[in-house]
Amino acid sequence: MPGERGAAPGSGPAARPHGPGVGDPVPPFALENQYGETVTNTTPGSDPYFLVFYPFAFSRVCTSELSELEAARGDFAARGVRVYGVSVDHKFALRAYAQELGLGFELLADFWPHGAAARSFGCFDDAYGRAARATFLVADGRVAARFGSPVGASRDIAAYRRAVGELPPA
Repeated sequence: MPGERGAAPGSGPAARPHGPGVGDPVPPFALENQYGETVTNTTPGSDPYFLVFYPFAFSRVCTSELSELEAARGDFAARGVRVYGVSVDHKFALRAYAQELGLGFELLADFWPHGAAARSFGCFDDAYGRAARATFLVADGRVAARFGSPVGASRDIAAYRRAVGELPPA
């Protein structure tokens, strides 16, 4: 069920249990952020991080959700956890989006090959050409938690807080 640890993220075709589960190694990825800098699965080093897949920039639910993550970002940073948003939008659109929202975390473009990272995480919705709403907490190169919600519904910020709370102390 969405929201549970180890649950398949998203809804529809993307809700099938594909991609890494809790305890699995994180798939390799190399994505450009909104400034054109490459971020890989090893960029944060040993620091834990959230990969937050979302359907599209500038959409109502995504905007609300990313704004809520920005408001909680300081709490996550206090535990050494970074946040990366990932969508199939182009880096130029993501830069405008991040500036409009005042985001202090990086947005990664899974633009080309279209949705390759989302596919490797099992959360690409082929029917609509977008990422499903799926979150992966990565620690020590492995998935520490995963959760999601249907495309039209925000993930609960409490799920992020629970996942961070289950990490061992730094």
